[in-house]
Amino acid sequence: MTAPGNPDVSKANHPGATPASDPAGDPEDLRNRATWLGVALFATAFAWVEAAIVFYLRTMVDRLEPYQPNPLPLLDSLEWVEVVREAATMIMLATVGFIAGRDRLSRLGYALIAFGVWDIFYYVFLIPMTGWPNSLLDWDILFLIPLPWWGPVLAPILIALLMIVWGTLVTQGPRLRTAGFGGVWVLAATALGILLALYVFMADALRTAPQGEQALRAMLPVHFHWPLFIVALALMSVSVARLLSRLHKSTPMPADATSGPPASPGG
Repeated sequence: MTAPGNPDVSKANHPGATPASDPAGDPEDLRNRATWLGVALFATAFAWVEAAIVFYLRTMVDRLEPYQPNPLPLLDSLEWVEVVREAATMIMLATVGFIAGRDRLSRLGYALIAFGVWDIFYYVFLIPMTGWPNSLLDWDILFLIPLPWWGPVLAPILIALLMIVWGTLVTQGPRLRTAGFGGVWVLAATALGILLALYVFMADALRTAPQGEQALRAMLPVHFHWPLFIVALALMSVSVARLLSRLHKSTPMPADATSGPPASPGG
């Protein structure tokens, strides 16, 4: 029997009624958001440290702007330290993902979020420190392992954004984690995209390497293969596109769009 003056009781107890949403939110969702924010905050702070270190190094060798004659002067006392520092940076970012995630996919997701945020803010912080880059098309030495990587600033930023989007999808959408890595064809497309991007970044170094170390240090690229890089970026985007498609299909429709026409007052 319905309590007088409380018509909502019968609706709330009806077998077909939708339970009221928890105003505090799903605890797992809140934890995921807090973890995402913590990883992003760490990566942003680490980006400042990275930019400051590069500022010190480039000041020491008088190369605040990387693209100039003799971009990699021979300094034996610093060379091996810089290579190890780059490797240590990758280990630190991967470790953050391992600590933040709870399974294989979320660990990789958080590691990519950390890498993407770190990479973007590294360039953001270099601007007030050094006045460089002047534009997103300025050339930069991106990495030294195993050969010097060269590319316009825009190229690594686009990859960093892709990393952040993929990492966010797999860490903030529990339903998407059941999709795993997306199947063999998605993995193959992603791997091919990564290999193509690496080739584009190191193409000049690969051509110059047979001439010896001194030629490699003095090398200045003159052409970035944007068409091939766009193909690489598109291939790496396949996994993101698949996750977005899965997210769209799994998003529930509003109740008023699925429950049929409202009942008549007399019904």
